[in-house]
Amino acid sequence: MTGQAADGIWLPSAPPAAEQLLQWQLADVAELPAMRRQVRRTLEPTIDPDALDQIILALDEMASNALRHGGVGQVEACVRSTATGYLIEVTDCAASRPPTPAIDRDPSEGGLGLYLIARMALRHGWYASARAKHVWALLPRS
Repeated sequence: MTGQAADGIWLPSAPPAAEQLLQWQLADVAELPAMRRQVRRTLEPTIDPDALDQIILALDEMASNALRHGGVGQVEACVRSTATGYLIEVTDCAASRPPTPAIDRDPSEGGLGLYLIARMALRHGWYASARAKHVWALLPRS
């Protein structure tokens, strides 16, 4: 399926302009704890603790989805700053596969992260470039 996620929650759209803060090249889920620590060390002094937890949760969920389902190749993840919040963007090699939240799955089996991110975000979406899929979410500062 191309164009739109199966449930219409993650629609194609470009992210807002934002200033780069942190960036990672990821190849394995074992790298995620170090990524989370770096986000916490960098943002903790300047952000509400609940907002920080949401940013870390969204980044971790999006990056782990990309590593597990994003096709063969490197995953890139970044945190950027805007006037209203923090933009999380994760890029993988599955350009033709939109982010697709789990449908009709028992919650104990997982797969609900994209729904959670959509509820936390001010805005969210995805777009495809020539060889990559870019999934993004703008989370509030507080």
